[in-house]
Amino acid sequence: MKNTVSRQDTFAGCHPLVNFLFFALVIMFSMCLMHPVCLLISLCSAAVYAAKQKKSLRFLLPLMTLTAVLNPLLTHAGMTILTYLPSGNPLTLESIWYGLAAAAMLSAVVLWFSCYNGVMTSDKFVFLFGRVIPSLSLVLSMSLRFVPRFQAQMRVVREAQRAVGRETTGRSIGALAKNGIKIFSIMITWSLENAIETADSMRSRGYGLPGRTAFSIYHFDRRDKLALCCLGFCSTYLFAGWAAGGAYFQYYPYVDYGRFTPFSASFFAVYLLLCLMPVLMDGAAQRSWKVTQAGGQSNA
Repeated sequence: MKNTVSRQDTFAGCHPLVNFLFFALVIMFSMCLMHPVCLLISLCSAAVYAAKQKKSLRFLLPLMTLTAVLNPLLTHAGMTILTYLPSGNPLTLESIWYGLAAAAMLSAVVLWFSCYNGVMTSDKFVFLFGRVIPSLSLVLSMSLRFVPRFQAQMRVVREAQRAVGRETTGRSIGALAKNGIKIFSIMITWSLENAIETADSMRSRGYGLPGRTAFSIYHFDRRDKLALCCLGFCSTYLFAGWAAGGAYFQYYPYVDYGRFTPFSASFFAVYLLLCLMPVLMDGAAQRSWKVTQAGGQSNA
């Protein structure tokens, strides 16, 4: 049986091992490669992939602005002093540069984690780590599944309370607090009942018994092998280039960077290939689908 491929995201239909390794690599490189070109590649690639997943990007500008402004105000290291703040501390060019870099890095990592949540579902996580760390993988998958269910149930309870005349807005603080405590009590009761039902269901399905097997729809096919080979090549090249100083950039005590060479250009190109891998796979799948459709229509 082949993997179930999403029409919206071809990469999400790959084997869970490919999905997990990709996000582990891009998140790690996004945090470690502080060269401005690398940060720009990671941020733009994450934004494109998040937009394809229809993720909201409205939080990016406030997050980047806050990070970029706070660093020069709190960090005063650097040799190039531009002016002095009212507190008497210097405002340095290096702190501004590092603030911009930190803002780009933080935004890219947050976006990659957002894309990770859209691709790596709880069943994929359990499939990968269920036999290695069964208890931890079960707890993590149940926790990730419980949070959205808790939010959805809370909305249902609020609507029910509003329907019986217990509004949560436009009343005194005491009434709002009393109604909030009642909703919280209802949610705690629901959570306990849900936990008991889950435990009974797991016990009835034989969870924890020796020799118990698990059904899985994930199989490693040719596309997954090619994707894994691409990840292996990109990660090996980037690790080697990183160790050789291909992405050297220094912010403190003064801004310093290596010369732009063919080697550094190839380093950035491979990093771009890695970060755009989901988008490129989706584009290749769409082109293949259009060619197949055109061939079918011509034969008809």
